[in-house]
Amino acid sequence: MAYCTGCGGQMPDSARFCTQCGKAMGAVGAPQSYAAPVSVEPLDYTIQGDNLQVIRIRLKPGQELFAEAGKMLYKQPQVSWETRMSGESLGDKLIGAVKRKLMGESLFLTYFRSSGPGEVGFAGSYPGRIQAFELRAGESVLVQRDSFLVAQSSAQLNIAFTKKLGAGFFGGEGFILEKLTGPGTVFIHAGGDFVEFNLAPNEVLQVDTGSLVAFEESVDYDIQLVGGIRTALFGGEGLFLATMRGPGRVIVQSMTLAKMRRELAPYPMGGNESHGLGAIGSIFTSDD
Repeated sequence: MAYCTGCGGQMPDSARFCTQCGKAMGAVGAPQSYAAPVSVEPLDYTIQGDNLQVIRIRLKPGQELFAEAGKMLYKQPQVSWETRMSGESLGDKLIGAVKRKLMGESLFLTYFRSSGPGEVGFAGSYPGRIQAFELRAGESVLVQRDSFLVAQSSAQLNIAFTKKLGAGFFGGEGFILEKLTGPGTVFIHAGGDFVEFNLAPNEVLQVDTGSLVAFEESVDYDIQLVGGIRTALFGGEGLFLATMRGPGRVIVQSMTLAKMRRELAPYPMGGNESHGLGAIGSIFTSDD
């Protein structure tokens, strides 16, 4: 099965041009800027562990991955690696680097390719879970900043902006999200354990703004004010909640990195901001 690298549309293996966007498919003698259709073979992988999980990916000859820098744990000698900026031209590389910095990722990506059967392992930088998404061509998932881990090279990592001002100003992730688009398998990492919801059309779920990990593009995302001023001031949850309206899949994390840092840090006033008047000082900010 082949896919156009321009629009992600499914292609016949013998096609010379994409029937959806018209992009040339890299026939013999075509310019190098024309990419050949991508043949996506499922990854052989397992996710091991509980709250310190590891992905073990067994690559077949010719399979390639790209990963966030510094997330590899081990590899076998037949798996080669190369750190580079993605993009064909210098301009594409620079724009891609700027986008990755806005997403909280590193400037460079590391590519892994196997000349024979070989294994490579990856893990997150703090206690949490790993989630895999098997994306079809053109299918996308939106995830929180700094959560990308590794993906097949046929998938695309890009920046996504929230569509509503309220979500950008008061959402725990700000205006910027990460968008992962198929075809291919992609992996993300976030804190604590995960709770998954499959929302029906017009079904609503309200989530702590910083606890939102991932959601499908079909889900409407907005931020709404908490019901009462007493709850906002003394409930320890802040003023706003993320409102997710189906249909689509939503994943929530039980522990954010900001919460972990806050709980491990000493309390200068001997209290906890989740109780009583300690919440007042942070009602206009979202540490989560």
